[in-house]
Amino acid sequence: MDFGRLAAAEVIRAHLQAHGEMPRALVIDLWGSATLRTGGEEIAQGLAFMGCRPIWDQATGRVTAVEVLPTATVGRPRIDVTWRVSGLFRDLFPAQLALIDAAVRAVALREEPDDENPLCAALRASGDKGAATLARIFSTAPGAYGAGVESLIGRECDRADIAAAYLAAASHAYGGAEGTCTAAPGAFAARVATADLLVHPGDDPGRDLLEGAEDAAFVGGFAAAASALGRAPNLVMLDATDPRRPRARPLAAALARVVRARAINPRFIDGLMRHGPRGAAELAETVDRLVAFAETTDAVPGALLDLLHEAYLGDPRVRDFLVRASPAAARAIADRLAAARRRGLWHPRRNDVDADLAALRAEAVS
Repeated sequence: MDFGRLAAAEVIRAHLQAHGEMPRALVIDLWGSATLRTGGEEIAQGLAFMGCRPIWDQATGRVTAVEVLPTATVGRPRIDVTWRVSGLFRDLFPAQLALIDAAVRAVALREEPDDENPLCAALRASGDKGAATLARIFSTAPGAYGAGVESLIGRECDRADIAAAYLAAASHAYGGAEGTCTAAPGAFAARVATADLLVHPGDDPGRDLLEGAEDAAFVGGFAAAASALGRAPNLVMLDATDPRRPRARPLAAALARVVRARAINPRFIDGLMRHGPRGAAELAETVDRLVAFAETTDAVPGALLDLLHEAYLGDPRVRDFLVRASPAAARAIADRLAAARRRGLWHPRRNDVDADLAALRAEAVS
């Protein structure tokens, strides 16, 4: 509960600092794997945004209900929270889906001014007491998983195609008794169109934004969808690796931090080189994920791709390692960077980059 309050306050602080006003609506990514590690800290954060807190059963240590706090106690207006849950979370935590949905409805039914309670305002404006107006939990259809864009990223698809796939994947609204679902085409798009920011938590200290394809899929898919809907919300990466001190960073700052601290760190590169082909593959994956963010967002300046190019291909020792240990990884890096050049996602400082990448592809022969 303390983490939820601290994390919500940190995200709001960062948004106020950047924009000078409170966010009114946001989308938060909620993954089953993270919930298993943290015991539901991300859920507590979403409840805190809405001005709620969990009620615990002291005997079992489980959350059994949610208390809606008065806005005077919260000290700020409530925020309209939409939850984009993973397929794993949907499958593992139906009771938590029902709990979140109950909290949404309890907040919406309060008698509070529109400027203090956007959920209440939405319900009044619609004149509809049904489930559709208050749908705030979205995921893929039962049996389907992922962000819906994994097969498109890296294939030089337009952002509009990625946007459409991301929105189409979140096709079902969840809630009610034990997380029942309803097909809700277009409902998630309406929530993205009103969002002031995306909150994408990261709690695992052994994993960052460039170490898994899922982050680029969920964050990039949201960014592409928001852009297609005429919006440019903040993309906030919530660093929750220290629960006592959560840190909210814009995506651009979070990526720059990963690249400079880890991806181009000589100690990191040397460590991977000791692992031969597996290490070469991880270097290629790092390039792939950064270009994936460049394809789907505007958060990757060319300077970051310059840094990877210089560290991996500009250093003769690392370049020779790639060609020797894994020609496939060397070609993958060359192809991915060449695609970024071709699509105008990267304008390198060096004039000979195109020739350099072509030479690497020719050199990396299995």
